[in-house]
Amino acid sequence: MSIIVGFVPTPAGEAALTAGIAEAKLRNEDLVIVNSAREGALVDKAVAPRDVLEQASRRATEAGVRTSVLQPPYQHDLAEEFLDLAREVDASLIVIGLRHRSQVGKFILGSHAQRILMQADRPVLAVKPAGAPF
Repeated sequence: MSIIVGFVPTPAGEAALTAGIAEAKLRNEDLVIVNSAREGALVDKAVAPRDVLEQASRRATEAGVRTSVLQPPYQHDLAEEFLDLAREVDASLIVIGLRHRSQVGKFILGSHAQRILMQADRPVLAVKPAGAPF
């Protein structure tokens, strides 16, 4: 079993990584850090540079957690493909970061986090950055 973390280079992503490392250590499980970009996208601010992913992996390793980093491109639906990946790695827990969005923003753009929370077939831990409004 493993803990899977949806990681993006943002305060919410950092909060998810920190929580994922803590849970993996607590449960004595491996940590799978996932950072995905839409296939064919020329620019995607959610894509973490290699050095940021190496630093994330190093943080987990220094905490005594075995870790792997995946950057699979997604084609259609990020939430669905992330949940498929959670099943593939037999995740006992999904960890995601939340950011504050307006109701209109959620309506127009949808919410990957909301869909993961509602559609997951395993426990989900949703975290927010320290001091984030909600």
